[in-house]
Amino acid sequence: MGIFGKRGASREERAAEIADKVASGKGFYGRATRAVLGREDFASVQQAVGAYRSVQEVQRLLAAGAPTVPAVVVSLADTGQLVNHDPVVDLLLQTPGSPAPITVRTVVSKLRIPRPGDQVALTPDPAHPGGYLYAGDGVTP
Repeated sequence: MGIFGKRGASREERAAEIADKVASGKGFYGRATRAVLGREDFASVQQAVGAYRSVQEVQRLLAAGAPTVPAVVVSLADTGQLVNHDPVVDLLLQTPGSPAPITVRTVVSKLRIPRPGDQVALTPDPAHPGGYLYAGDGVTP
């Protein structure tokens, strides 16, 4: 342990820890955020942090070789939230063999926002059986 806190933790790891505390309402940052924001705004912060976490989970799953499922974008709706200046959107997606479209809330790159009719990739969500996480448009940057 260094003089001013944990040694060896990267900035990204420390930022992720703080974001978790803010979203959970625990620790100094979480309690201060919850005290300053109203109930609606705090819920919005929790949703944005959840969307950010799902992006990290997808990257981890894809690196581990998780399968992807193709889907077609039926529509998308902006939530008004931003994570690192990228929009958080609700995607209505149709997967092959599924009778009803599914909705996925995710962070998308503002340079590569999917449009209705575009094909995207999904990966099964291990935390929610039967659910999916947005895995991008399938095109490598």
